[in-house]
Amino acid sequence: MMSINKGKEIAEGSSRSTAVAAAASAADHQQNPPPLSRYESQKRRDWNTFGQYLRNQRPPVALSQCNANHVLDFLRYLDQFGKTKVHLQGCVFFGQPEPPGPCTCPLRQAWGSLDALIGRLRAAYEENGGLPETNPFASGAIRIYLREVRDSQAKARGIPYKKKKKKRNPLKTNEDSSSFPIQQS
Repeated sequence: MMSINKGKEIAEGSSRSTAVAAAASAADHQQNPPPLSRYESQKRRDWNTFGQYLRNQRPPVALSQCNANHVLDFLRYLDQFGKTKVHLQGCVFFGQPEPPGPCTCPLRQAWGSLDALIGRLRAAYEENGGLPETNPFASGAIRIYLREVRDSQAKARGIPYKKKKKKRNPLKTNEDSSSFPIQQS
């Protein structure tokens, strides 16, 4: 009889220790969430940078008061940290994809970087409680600004930007026409 109770205690003890270990693991998981993806880390960093930019304005701007003009000012502010040479209209290298020498034209943020930044900030705004209807990063003024930056950088480099056309799936059009039943008289 003793060995039966001893076995029962061992079995109960092992399930108790498993439950305790599972609870400890869950608590540890809450304290140490899984590492963020590269995109999520960048989005958080961009969001914090934009928030700091708004706080540094004179007077400081609350996020709830932020509008497309603040976003445009932020994008222009970032140009000072850019690494993309954008030749001005009067530059001898204007329109040349690979200029043979140096010039005094300014460095700017690349269009692709700005476009990706706006995408991350647009998502972060809504994740942080902002309404899609009031999202300043989704404003038409931002889209126009980005289009102008893209076009001016393409002209300055002599490389016209062409939008990629979506490939039509020929199988889908055949499937659509064959999905209707044939009527027989």
